[in-house]
Amino acid sequence: MRKFAYVVLVLLSYGFSGCVTVQPWERGTLADPMMIFDENPIEKGIKEHAIDYREGSVGGTGAQGGGCGCG
Repeated sequence: MRKFAYVVLVLLSYGFSGCVTVQPWERGTLADPMMIFDENPIEKGIKEHAIDYREGSVGGTGAQGGGCGCG
């Protein structure tokens, strides 16, 4: 019985792992600004630009690109 419960647990963990293949035509939807978890992404961008200008450094604040992970 214990072995059966272990096998069921392993199969359920694979089923609920959340790994999904994103098709190329779906990446545009995922790159939409509405998918950003900030309250106001435009305000955040303005604030980051001011900090970058003041500190003389750019980058390192998050992922950039069009949803394909290439930029």
